[in-house]
Order: sequence, then C-alpha cells, then structure tokens
Amino acid sequence: MSRLEIRFFPFRCWMGAVSQQLTQLSISGGGGGVNNKDDAAGHGAVVEEINGLIRLYKDGHVERLPAVADVPCTWTPQPGVVSQDVSLAPSAALWARLHLPAHPLQTRARLLPLLVYFHGGGFCVGSPSWRCYHEFLARLAAHAACAVLSVSYRLAPEHRLPAAFQDGLSALRWVRQQAAPSLREDPAGSWRARCDFGRVFLGGDSAGAAIAYRVAAAGGMDPAAPRSAFCLRGVILIQPFFGGVERTSSEKNQPAPKASSALTPSTSDCYWRMALPAGADRDHPWCNPLSKKAPPAEVQRLPPLLVCVSDLDILRDRNLDLCKALRYSGESVEEKTYADVGHAFQVLHNYPMSQNRTIDMLADIKAFISSR
Repeated sequence: MSRLEIRFFPFRCWMGAVSQQLTQLSISGGGGGVNNKDDAAGHGAVVEEINGLIRLYKDGHVERLPAVADVPCTWTPQPGVVSQDVSLAPSAALWARLHLPAHPLQTRARLLPLLVYFHGGGFCVGSPSWRCYHEFLARLAAHAACAVLSVSYRLAPEHRLPAAFQDGLSALRWVRQQAAPSLREDPAGSWRARCDFGRVFLGGDSAGAAIAYRVAAAGGMDPAAPRSAFCLRGVILIQPFFGGVERTSSEKNQPAPKASSALTPSTSDCYWRMALPAGADRDHPWCNPLSKKAPPAEVQRLPPLLVCVSDLDILRDRNLDLCKALRYSGESVEEKTYADVGHAFQVLHNYPMSQNRTIDMLADIKAFISSR
C-alpha cells in the first residue's frame, strides 16, 4: 500500500479491543512533563503529564487541572442563540449541549441543519461546557444558521480508545432517533421540530475531528438519501488530530512558536500514550489512518468533507496528506488552509491573526453547510 492510500479500521475491530482498553492504564514513564516525585496523596509517581491540563499517576489515578473554566448552558456570549443541556445516555453519563438560534422558524424550508460536534483535547481533556467551546459553537450556530449539538464522550486514560469513537457513534444514533415523528411533536423537545434531520453534519476539532471522521466511516448515512429522511450530508474536520511514528516535516520543524502553540510533538505523543490501547504505538490505525497496519475493510462512501488546516500547526502535513489520500480514494474533499495561525486558534485565540482567521473559518463552514 502506498503512503497515500487510506484504509479504515473496521468497527468490528473496535469491539474486539474493548476488553483490553476500558480499564487498562499505561504506566510507562518517559516523555515531556513526567515528574518522578512521589505524590503526597499516595498515588505514586507522575508517569504522564501535560502541564496545566492533566497528570496520570503510577497507580492509574488521573488528575485534571482547571485550565479552562466551565460555564453553564445559561451563559449567553452570542446574542440570539440559546443553549440547553440534553442527556444522550444517562447510564453512560453521556450528554450534549445544544446551541440553537433563537429566532422562530415557521416553514420547513427554513428548518435548521444540525451539526453534531465533538470537542478537542487529545481524547484526554475537554468538555462541551468549557467556556472556549461554548463561545465558539454559539458563534458558529449564529453565523451558519444551524443548530449545534456539542457532544461529550468518555475521556482517556480511564477510557482508552475506542471508547470515544463508540460514544460518537452512539451520539449519531441518538440524533437519528430524534427524527421520529412522535418525538418531534413532543413539546418538551421543541428543538427537534426546528431541525432538518435530512441535513445532519458531523464535525469536530483536533481529537473531536478524529472522532467525527471515524464515526462517519463507521456509521455514516448515504448522502443520496431522500431529503425527508435522516441523512448525513457532510463532515467538517478542523485540524484533525492524527499521528504516526515517523515525523512529518511540520512536526520536525514545528513552524509555530512554542510560546503560542497549543500542540507540540512531545505533547501530541503524550496524548497518544494515554489514549491508545496499552502497548500500541503511533502507527496504530486509530492514530495513523494512513498506516499499513490498518486491515482492509469495505466501507461505504464518506459524505463530502471540509478539512480545515492551520498553516502553523504541527499537524499541517498530516492533514494535507489525509486530504490527498481521501481524494485518491474517490472522496469529495474541500480543503481550507489558514495562514499565520496554529492548532486550535479558533477556540484559544492564541495568535495575533486568530480573530480574522476565525471569521474566515466560520464563513467557510457556513458555505459548506449552506450548499448541502
């Protein structure tokens, strides 16, 4: 298989890995940020750490630090958008935050497309309630005139992959269930009556984009289905978080200044050590979709994709290679590259050009959704 061929790791392989990954924690040391001092609470040495975000201790204890403020759904940073929290699977503690333009809609022609969105955080941190995601997605809902369902998922290292992929697929199935006429007529779920379930999109940034990609490959619906039925019309991947054992040029040369970058090669490696099944390397197909380790699988054609790439991101080359491989496989891919900004600029505002490029990104997403 050439480097630019792409293979999908089939969903049945997710199931086969569950028994190995849900509770097993890696305790291998090494890597940036590791602290060998004993923890005062008796958890042993810190074996993995991303400064300011997460620590993994030798006994498997995980400490997440309050790097980003959580906000309630009642917080309204974007005029004209209301938000509410909904439960997806109470038994699994899965939930989502819905961002909905508040103006009334009276005809089916004006129903809102629905974007099912997965947050970033290296599969290890993050939440729909993080202030940066609440703000960005409320803004996106207003700008693109769409409903945005920001989905939670189980985090690593307590729940290693494929847990996040499974939760993403469960979220998509839940959304499909909401299209049932009996539910759409329920006054308690009036948001359903405002959504066009024939125009559903998957999206996410960083690790969330990787989830959206896997969910689309495993459970996507036929984009040629009648518009009156539930249909997945497109996939939006913002700086998708993938990796590999061999460094790319953008990883080796890291174009972004370290002071501004939200992702460095060592940080990326640490996330993958905590997220992948114990003992897996970065050529595991859940990390590297271009890996020769991925078994061949028959999958249905993906819906059209929009891939948003940041020019100063260490993931730039991997993102561009993914676009090339998808096109080679016959997929429809729109590729947008944003200059002078790096990873997660649209939520962290960590570059001088972040605001301008975020406006560009919102316009690109709006055009992608509006055309489908």
